[in-house]
Amino acid sequence: MNALELKKQFPILQQEINGHPLVYLDSAATSQKPVAVLDALKHFYEWDNANVHRGVHTLGSRATDAYEGARDKVARFIGAARREEIIFTRGTTASLNLIASSYGFGVIEEGDEIVITPMEHHSNLIPWQQLALKKKAVLKYISLHPDGNIDMEDAEKTITDKTKIVATSYVSNVLGVVNPVKQLAELAHWHGAVMVVDGAQSTPHMKVDVRDLDCDFYAFSGHKMCAPTGIGVLYGKKHLLESMEPIEYGGEMIDDVGLYESSWKELPWKFEGGTPIIAGAVGLAAAIDFLESIGMDEIHRHETQLAAYAMSRLSEIEGVTLYGPRERKVGLITFNLQDVHPHDVATVLDASGIAIRAGHHCCQPLMRWLKASATARASLYLYNTEQDIDRLADALIQTKEYFG
Repeated sequence: MNALELKKQFPILQQEINGHPLVYLDSAATSQKPVAVLDALKHFYEWDNANVHRGVHTLGSRATDAYEGARDKVARFIGAARREEIIFTRGTTASLNLIASSYGFGVIEEGDEIVITPMEHHSNLIPWQQLALKKKAVLKYISLHPDGNIDMEDAEKTITDKTKIVATSYVSNVLGVVNPVKQLAELAHWHGAVMVVDGAQSTPHMKVDVRDLDCDFYAFSGHKMCAPTGIGVLYGKKHLLESMEPIEYGGEMIDDVGLYESSWKELPWKFEGGTPIIAGAVGLAAAIDFLESIGMDEIHRHETQLAAYAMSRLSEIEGVTLYGPRERKVGLITFNLQDVHPHDVATVLDASGIAIRAGHHCCQPLMRWLKASATARASLYLYNTEQDIDRLADALIQTKEYFG
């Protein structure tokens, strides 16, 4: 894989910021979009734009084919057994809230346990926290090792026969660890619980097979994997989705409506009330084609090598603290520069045309565990190069000198 050549396919990366060529190191927040995805969106709006499912005219049929074709493509991309196990949502947050509000609300009773970890993004923490409060359930946390990896011995003690739901990220958006979700799923199922996986930071960067993981639910967003914002996916095992009630009501998701009661469509449409995110699904399908043309294993290999180079370069800089395990399987580097606030670091880097993220990354409990109010984060993707890392390292050295 030639990252320099790939970068040419991303128009936004060809610009200068503050007089410097842009180095974009914030793909964990949102990735950039290649020409192939931009062209797919343009073509849809110029040629096929219509509402789906109900129209019998040509544009409506073409739009429906594109939308439902995207569902088929997503199912194959993540290894789902059936197309009806793919629900289109606004993103990972919406998917996780749907699980908590529908499945969780239906099965959790007073005294039941919900098990998560301290590293969770707020979107995979607050829904379970609020469900536990409403249902008077017990929210429990699996401990972490000092390097941020999950303590599996503690997991075996924390997950019990009272546990109904286990939820964790596949990849931490701060620590960069790849969590053992397959082993956690086995443990959850042994105790009769379901396994929920936040795949926002894993799906763009590695090959995912939900059947091999044997997770019960899996959620991810399109905008972190070269697709547009506003489109996401909830995968759920068919028998679980069939047992759940919709949480949004309106057009598209109904079978029959009477004056006093209604019935719902079959899967997947009972969870897709209203006009769906048609163009977003078209863009997601184009993004999957683009990523598969490169190869998910090749993308993962490139990022692993680049992350190792970044960890090496940044560890050479005196005063830089790196968080998470030294060996990285994904391209996400979280750090702090001694005596300089992360927001100041990000501001100075931006003056050199380098875009990173700074703050608590929607992980305030994890920040407290790290004993840091905030951190800086450089997140890599298929279009990043060693030259980008060199620019980052040189700019951090200059930032350090600037602040004395």
